[in-house]
Amino acid sequence: MWIMNDKLVFLGLLYFVQGIPYGLQSSLLPVYLRGAGHSLTRIGFTKILYFPWVLKVLWAPLVDRVATKRRWLVATVSGLALTCLTSAALAPEAHIWGVAGTLLAMNTLASVQDIAVDGAAVGLLKGRGELGLGNTAQVVGYKAGSVFAGGGLLAVIDVAGWSWMFMLLTFVYAGVALFVWGAPVLDDEAIKVQQTDGSRRGQTSDGMRPWTVWRKLLAVPGTAWTVLYVLTYKLGEQGAVTMFPLFLLDHHMTARELGFWNGVVAMGFSICGSSLGGLLLAQFSIGSLMRRVFVLRTISMVFQSSLLTVLEPSPLIKAMAVLSMSIQHFLGGLITTLTFTTMMHCTQRAEESIQATHYSFLATLEVLGKLTFSALAGGVVDMFGFQVSFLFFLTLSAGTALHVWTATLTGALREHQIKDPPK
Repeated sequence: MWIMNDKLVFLGLLYFVQGIPYGLQSSLLPVYLRGAGHSLTRIGFTKILYFPWVLKVLWAPLVDRVATKRRWLVATVSGLALTCLTSAALAPEAHIWGVAGTLLAMNTLASVQDIAVDGAAVGLLKGRGELGLGNTAQVVGYKAGSVFAGGGLLAVIDVAGWSWMFMLLTFVYAGVALFVWGAPVLDDEAIKVQQTDGSRRGQTSDGMRPWTVWRKLLAVPGTAWTVLYVLTYKLGEQGAVTMFPLFLLDHHMTARELGFWNGVVAMGFSICGSSLGGLLLAQFSIGSLMRRVFVLRTISMVFQSSLLTVLEPSPLIKAMAVLSMSIQHFLGGLITTLTFTTMMHCTQRAEESIQATHYSFLATLEVLGKLTFSALAGGVVDMFGFQVSFLFFLTLSAGTALHVWTATLTGALREHQIKDPPK
């Protein structure tokens, strides 16, 4: 039990600091730019700063085979501390491109950190119980970091200022780097590396050939279905999550109110949903859970879309908007935990030498699916308006619900039920 608690603290803390760049860019930056008068299309195109997450599968084999996970984690978290220190010296009003550059660097370092921590998690988590709890720590930690950066810091930035905000983040990252350097949960990693070094020397030239790695990745059982699923499961929801807060900013809420209700309260519901997902996985199969949760998500989007017809601000509409965001984030958090558990279970079927690469491949596609639609959602709303666009988002959400429902009936999801991996 104590060992498992150490694993959860270790993973939760690393995913927390990994979520900070996402919170800065997804919650703080759009509100800042919208308040400065930028169009939804331009705000949508800031998603290009996430591009390193799409490319991370290219350098995942390097993280798999060079040095230890501890060294990669210490190096990347220390690099994040340095980028925050650099950001503290920049004023966004006068150095907008410098700020964009530091955010791009943060995303690059966080994407490399993600490869290392995912690889460590695949090796640390054993059995059905640990998988559910470990992926809950992953999702909850990441979202808590996002809430801290995108909600908490947005609420106090007017008081504390930009420089002090990034100085705080510098100390957070530096502290985590020291924690990882001495973390006992990775002590067994050095022994395992020594035991496998001899066999790897004979396989390095073959294993580093891209076509060999890709053939092994695609041959892992369940990969084809998982690839299609992670590319499409957030369609519709991502457009609504990105654009509905900006609709509220235009008609019903101030930036400070939005930072609290969407950046803190709604994300708190998302964390609750993610936590519940870990508990439900111990009792039910992923297929039966997904079938119900995806239908509920579609119903919640119907409710949210109906609020777009009211433009006059009122306390009732504001309360209903907060309720709709909270429900949507709760269900989204639950779905995310189920999805990442499915991905990790699929990865555990791969050879140990390619597990970090396999999981990074799936995680890259997951990000690509969300990123592509998020970048285009602003242009869709600018072109067709909120009401027509949300009808389109709703249709996409209903389509993914039908896809998941069909998969549970035909048996595709039954192959992804959580079972203890073979000893």
